[in-house]
Amino acid sequence: MSIKPALVLLPGLLNDRHVFAPQIAALQSRASIVTPELWRVDTIDAMVDSVLQAAPENFSLAGFSMGGYVALEVLRRAPKRVRRLALISTTARGETTEGKKRRRALVSQTKIGRWRGITQVMLPMLVHPDKLKDKMLVATLQSMAMTIGAEGYANQQRAIMNRRDNLKLLPKINVSTIVIAGHDDQVLPFAMSQELAANIKGARLVGLERCGHVAPQEQPAGVTTALSEWFLAGG
Repeated sequence: MSIKPALVLLPGLLNDRHVFAPQIAALQSRASIVTPELWRVDTIDAMVDSVLQAAPENFSLAGFSMGGYVALEVLRRAPKRVRRLALISTTARGETTEGKKRRRALVSQTKIGRWRGITQVMLPMLVHPDKLKDKMLVATLQSMAMTIGAEGYANQQRAIMNRRDNLKLLPKINVSTIVIAGHDDQVLPFAMSQELAANIKGARLVGLERCGHVAPQEQPAGVTTALSEWFLAGG
């Protein structure tokens, strides 16, 4: 019996493995899929430790949003273990001063009982207007957020605000890379994905129409097709 090649999927802020549910369903017969939990620690380095401990010796790596920050650090720390790289709705840039200030305020709210998971105010920032009335999508986002909880959310925010700027790492990446993002992403604008693809040698850029930030859930068919072609081209 042949051993399936490994695929490590790294979720984003307030996400668990369910953010990749459509992609897991499509690829699980061809891949040994690992989805580490990235909310129990509060630094990117600690998240990388958990990924490297959970993953086999060699693997393809896909990171969504915050998971993309972690993926780049995995590649920095253990480049020989990563066979292929997929970056979804993410950036290599470090956090801005204004972004750090905003995230600190959000963490402070969790300490006084004001955290409510994915709220109606947050949703329009996360998904395309066409998806706001998609009850299943909204329920998935809310369910994942409640799984992460206030403490996990605070951990993730601390990690994100203190992440390293990895722009200088991009030209050094020498594995097959795909960059996937929605054209209407309000969290990390599409230009940031264009920047990734432009600075990684040979990277393929896939832009998704009528898609906001949560591409794996908003446009599951487009993301699944792109990831499948990328993964199956060499596993």
